[in-house]
Amino acid sequence: MKRADESASEAAEVRRFWQRLGLPGLVDIHTHFMPERVLRKVWSYFDSLGATNDDLIWPITYRTEEAERLATIRDFGVRAFTSMLYPHKAGMAEWLNGWAAGFAHRTPDSLHTSTLFPEAGVESYVREAIEAGTRVFKAHVQVGAYDPADEVLDSVWGLLAEAGVPIVIHCGSGPVPGKHTGPEPVGRVLARHPRLRLVIAHMGMPEYEDFLGLAERYQELRLDTTMVFTDFAERLEPFPRRALPRLAGLGDRILLGTDFPNIPYPYIHQLEALERLELGDQWLRDVCHDNAARLFGL
Repeated sequence: MKRADESASEAAEVRRFWQRLGLPGLVDIHTHFMPERVLRKVWSYFDSLGATNDDLIWPITYRTEEAERLATIRDFGVRAFTSMLYPHKAGMAEWLNGWAAGFAHRTPDSLHTSTLFPEAGVESYVREAIEAGTRVFKAHVQVGAYDPADEVLDSVWGLLAEAGVPIVIHCGSGPVPGKHTGPEPVGRVLARHPRLRLVIAHMGMPEYEDFLGLAERYQELRLDTTMVFTDFAERLEPFPRRALPRLAGLGDRILLGTDFPNIPYPYIHQLEALERLELGDQWLRDVCHDNAARLFGL
């Protein structure tokens, strides 16, 4: 946990970053706010990683109460953020969506977030969430251990494509591969629903180039920067430098994500990691604010 003087210093650094770019602030589409007992289980999972693998020692930098986390992200100048939450089994998603609706109501600068799972009734509660004003969905193929191309979800993807609601989907095989992770299952979904506004979390780590290929093929596909290019990720799953020109070419469809508060380094490090790619200030402006502002009509 940071001391007050450290927090103020980091907030000033973050603000200098976006002020130098002439931005009104940041838009972070991959942040986690969820019921406290659920979040603490997530933190416990990350705590356990280092017990078995020194490369995965994962201290939670912003392990504070919800009110303090909100104050922190606002001090950074993040003008819109999400409450990414996700079920690991059937029967959880609708309950989580109820909590998220309450969070969005009391947190006007958050983007109302919902989730889903391949189960009976999923189309009904997804439709209800859209009608209630959900701005973005979270799907976690790895944690949920499901095939995104499951026929139970086919009508749901169609509904979301028609509504134009983005879905941040964790479908890459990092940090641990799952039965249904990787580009192939998502490719099957997109073949049936090419207008679906998927946002590939972590740029599909570690299958970066495969997911860049999908983005080059499907014009509504986007990728978020969450943890990518940081020293932590580069040590484990480095982004191939030969792919940087392709990343530059997709500059209008790359979105800032950070995984706040569940990150093992300061928030500013994600921004510095993007800057050191040397893709230019306009690319940074698009990634850190303008692309998401257009997508969500901010």
